[in-house]
Amino acid sequence: MRGLRVVGAALVSVVVLCACGAGGGSGEASASPTASATPSASAPQSPSPSPSPAESLVRMTRTGGFAGRTSSVLVKGDGSWTRLDGDAKPTGSGKLSPEELERLRSALAAADFAHLPRVSKSGTPVYDGFEYTIVQGGFEVVTADGSVPPALQDVLSALPPSEG
Repeated sequence: MRGLRVVGAALVSVVVLCACGAGGGSGEASASPTASATPSASAPQSPSPSPSPAESLVRMTRTGGFAGRTSSVLVKGDGSWTRLDGDAKPTGSGKLSPEELERLRSALAAADFAHLPRVSKSGTPVYDGFEYTIVQGGFEVVTADGSVPPALQDVLSALPPSEG
């Protein structure tokens, strides 16, 4: 009976350790819009440093529309981007020009993700519209057509297209 308890405790430990590491720190794209952590309200809010060229600068996932499709765009610090379908399979890639990358960085800084509402869907619903989940600098915001704050409109327009 004691051996069974030891094995059970070991299994629980493995499950807990695996769950703690599931969010990863790989910086890779995820099809799940909830894969990022949201800083606590008591943590000091300071601008996040610029990511290295290989790290994620921003990820945007778009869902919905008439066809109910999901797609994502991941932009890295060097301006390279990858488009993913709903199954997280790559469907396109490219690299932003230096001017496009600067426009995106400026839009992200102006959006001030630390002070945006986590969910912004208070506007008029757009039937068959899109919902957007944007992850940047450890912050995740969700909005939808008809409710997109002006600062996020600039971010969305600076991103590469989510469908090719």
